[in-house]
Amino acid sequence: MGRSVAETATSHPPLDERTPVTDIDAPIHPTAGRLRPIGVGDADLTSGPWAKWQQDNAAITFPHARAWLERDGAVDNFRRLLPDHGVDSPRQGMWFSDSDVYKVLEGAAWEMARVGASSDPVMRTVVDDLISLIGSVQEEDGYINTNVQAGLARRWTNLQSSHEMYCIGHLIQAAVAHYRASGSDDLLSVATRAADRLVADFGQRRRRESDGHQQIEMAMVELYRVTGTTAYLDLAKQFIDDRGSDVFTPTPAWPVDRVYLQDDVPLRDRDRIAGHAVRALYYLSGATDVAVETDDSELLDAVRRIADDIARTQMYVTGALGSRAHQEELGDAHELPQDLGYGETCATIGHIGLSWRLLLATGEQKYADVIERGLYNLLAASTSADRRGFFYSNPGHRRRALPAAPVDGKPGRADAPGTRPAWFWCACCPPNILRTIASLGAYALTSDDDGVQLHQFFPGRYRAQTKAGRITVDVETIYPADGRVTVIVRDCPDDVWRLSIRRPGWAEHVHVAVVDEAEAALQDAHIDTDGVISVRREWKPGDRVHIDIPVTPRWTVGHPAADAVRGTVVLERGPVVYALESHDQEAGVDLETVEVDTSSTVRETPVEIAGERTLALAVDGRVIDDSLWVESGWVPLAAVSGEGVASTATMLTFIPYALWANRGPSQMRVHVPRASRH
Repeated sequence: MGRSVAETATSHPPLDERTPVTDIDAPIHPTAGRLRPIGVGDADLTSGPWAKWQQDNAAITFPHARAWLERDGAVDNFRRLLPDHGVDSPRQGMWFSDSDVYKVLEGAAWEMARVGASSDPVMRTVVDDLISLIGSVQEEDGYINTNVQAGLARRWTNLQSSHEMYCIGHLIQAAVAHYRASGSDDLLSVATRAADRLVADFGQRRRRESDGHQQIEMAMVELYRVTGTTAYLDLAKQFIDDRGSDVFTPTPAWPVDRVYLQDDVPLRDRDRIAGHAVRALYYLSGATDVAVETDDSELLDAVRRIADDIARTQMYVTGALGSRAHQEELGDAHELPQDLGYGETCATIGHIGLSWRLLLATGEQKYADVIERGLYNLLAASTSADRRGFFYSNPGHRRRALPAAPVDGKPGRADAPGTRPAWFWCACCPPNILRTIASLGAYALTSDDDGVQLHQFFPGRYRAQTKAGRITVDVETIYPADGRVTVIVRDCPDDVWRLSIRRPGWAEHVHVAVVDEAEAALQDAHIDTDGVISVRREWKPGDRVHIDIPVTPRWTVGHPAADAVRGTVVLERGPVVYALESHDQEAGVDLETVEVDTSSTVRETPVEIAGERTLALAVDGRVIDDSLWVESGWVPLAAVSGEGVASTATMLTFIPYALWANRGPSQMRVHVPRASRH
């Protein structure tokens, strides 16, 4: 079952006397596993759309989020707990809005780690002020939750829905980020006191409950990695092991079933998972962390089984997860409705986090493929081109153009209006996007004792520490617009080490050349069965690897059991999923009645959408004449047999799914019916 961990204690040494287990400035830093992450500060994205998004994230999204936290009262919820607070209004917003403040703090911390001393002084001041405020309202025994402290709920009495531990988990993650980015323990001391409160109240199964919304598990493991306090790891393991054995009892106030809470089957006994999508993915992430830190192969194998099933049967082609808007749930195998599918942004972010953990634990490149699909499609679509609007849910099909989101309003969580709203009543997604983009560079490269591994093709400079010494590489590319990628060794030890590069799972073949600074050939590369390109040699500065990955357009189809998409095709180019949007079609074309000719040539055209330069793909198609159905939605089969239904030729223009809804309300569809005759 794995190596044992120390018994949970009820008191711990002062923070400055605890021994850190890991110290790199990365969101996740395991003590074991196949691969080691690099720090956020060790990745400099220098050009391309991801680098620009990181810059906009700091300059636009952070002040936007900060302003909405103030406007919504999320920060005032802390202020009103102070003596002489001067806040006239009662507590505002969702009962778990503390977590939004913590996630914005975490994103700011990773931004400070990313740019170092050049970080925005206004951002640093905001961070310092928030940390001071949070520390000032924490209760003497370590408890902190503005909803409970405002007298609107009682401590630990409704854990299946209160989100108390969930909020503390986000506090811990923000504190870990701030500590790793700055070296300051100002917020970490608040987080450890809150964690100690949890250990005192729940450790050693003093109480069997955990939080209805998983999150605390992975946070407690990361806090263990920072402090070396094994009681935090113990409690995370307890929460993982106990869930699935009727920990929760539904109440009239929250009458959800145990499937929703993943409390119906112990994780080790599962082959697949259901219920609330984000909770499920955070649950699996926490379980992966526990498995890695306790050397629990049984638990890790269970997570891998479930993760493989998610990617195979529950994930949309865009990387979306969650097919049911009702209770934001994962659906049955291949239950992938397009127009009614949910696809919460936080679910894909959770899936990226889970896949990253599994990549570090196993080294298997299929997890990097999952990350790539989520990044270039769902996550990229979640945010408007101006970085001030966000989708909470992400459909794959918009049957009709819905009204634009109000410029200054905020819809409920489940609404997906015609354009991206500026904020939400349940605002979990925008801060989640902010912290993910700030730390994105750390997901590109890893290291092990044998060398370094490149997983994502973000142009930039990356540094990693290996057994042989410090290695610095540059990545030069305009991927995914073009599939040519060059990896240049800039600094390295005088020793033999291996440079490994992922071959994307969608790529049928790649061309690789290993050359020196003068472009003279050095040696052949090896491509293993896992799709990894590897070269082991005594590298010299200036040596480089040229990779050419064909990114020609291709048609893909869904599983035959996915009846919602049977008879349709998807157009992809490299990692990018394309979609039809009504703005780009000939006048009068209704996307509900089009079909595409997959035998026709796909033509690439450079275009600009909302300031973003990209490639549009044009394909021959037809618009079906629906006049037979004027009187009824159903007609005899004989009426459409023989010569078939009349149709008119049209040119269908596809754009990257990520860019839809940036030009006003529209129709949109990812899956397009395939023409049966041409």
